[in-house]
Amino acid sequence: LNLKMERVWQRRYANHDEARRDINQYIVGFYNAVRLHSTLGYLSPAAYEAKPTVKEPICLSEIT
Repeated sequence: LNLKMERVWQRRYANHDEARRDINQYIVGFYNAVRLHSTLGYLSPAAYEAKPTVKEPICLSEIT
């Protein structure tokens, strides 16, 4: 996440609490819910976590 370039660049915050609220809203409202991530197969984190997972069977080696 390049938060500085995506959210806070050229923004002026009155105080630390205002910055914290804005950044939190960005992460929860956009970054995790909407923004696509190439490392997640171009899904949002929310969509990636909601995707059903297929569990591969455990293969045991015949060599003991």
